Amino acid sequence: MVEGYTIVLHGDTKKGDDAVGTTGGFPMRRGLAMAVAALLSSTATATDAPFPNRPIRLIVPYAAGGGPDLLARKTAEVVSRDLGQPIVVENKVGAGGILAAEVVAQQPADGYTLMIGASTHLTQKLLQPSVKFDPATTFTHVIRTGFSPQVMLVKAATPYRTVSDVVQAAKNAPGTLNYASGGIGSAAHLAGAAFANAAHVELVHIPYKGSVEIVPSLIRGDTTFGFPVASTAIPNLATGAARALAVTSARRLPNLPQVPTLNEALGRKDLVLDSWSGIWAPAGVPKPVVARLHAVLLKALTDPRVRDYYEKAGSVVDPTPTPEAFSRFIADETAKYRRIVEQSRIALQ
Repeated sequence: MVEGYTIVLHGDTKKGDDAVGTTGGFPMRRGLAMAVAALLSSTATATDAPFPNRPIRLIVPYAAGGGPDLLARKTAEVVSRDLGQPIVVENKVGAGGILAAEVVAQQPADGYTLMIGASTHLTQKLLQPSVKFDPATTFTHVIRTGFSPQVMLVKAATPYRTVSDVVQAAKNAPGTLNYASGGIGSAAHLAGAAFANAAHVELVHIPYKGSVEIVPSLIRGDTTFGFPVASTAIPNLATGAARALAVTSARRLPNLPQVPTLNEALGRKDLVLDSWSGIWAPAGVPKPVVARLHAVLLKALTDPRVRDYYEKAGSVVDPTPTPEAFSRFIADETAKYRRIVEQSRIALQ
């Protein structure tokens, strides 16, 4: 018996060390030896085949067409060329990223199923300890791709031109202004909650099924403001449909130099709320496969054309030098988001 296989040969047998059986006149021992050798050879060939030798799936927990989805597809396009295999992008939206994470957690740990892991997965685990994954232990952390600050947006036709305008309106009518997010525990939800706490105002949170719905809700007038990631916000600024009031990064964005940071607008120092993302795989992927994935992704993310694509979308490329560094970063971020969730008293409604 070879692991995973059972070989059965039929024929006459005799007792004793010299016994031989025959199958169609061929000595059984010789047949068995040849069968085992052939099986071991074929198994070794399959095992030793260079990675990858078939298409790779990249699960994206965001709706198609949004900024994060477009960045994922651009990265996949470049990496696919280096690997010599297609990378098939699949959008699995739902429950603030939980659906995608639970699906990927159940896949084989062979490197052929990847996902966009993000800061929202950490907060979802903090809010729902019963979800069927743990960002720290259920996944192999391949590489952080970068950061995406949020942009505080309002509909261009509204009277709000500064953060102070929104704060004053909220204080004049407590509990009437609302803000959109891509779901409870999403980056936009955390930004809105932190803003409300810092400004000492009462706001209504309107969670949608995905971040791609934030801007349409503003344009329709269903919500007052929102905090979509810059890669989603900036294209809508270009059309004149929305107005940017602030960014959640530590510094003003190069392509939005006139827009203040939320810290500047509120006179704070603790409102840097960049979301981040990276590539995860199921836990237990062999180290050589992880190393191969990290190498091609690092090459792609340091390509000037890819960096330019990210920067024009308002994202900052910042890959971790090793998979281990990404794991340490996730541990630190978990501690940070735990503090935010507790201070903002965010809970499932």
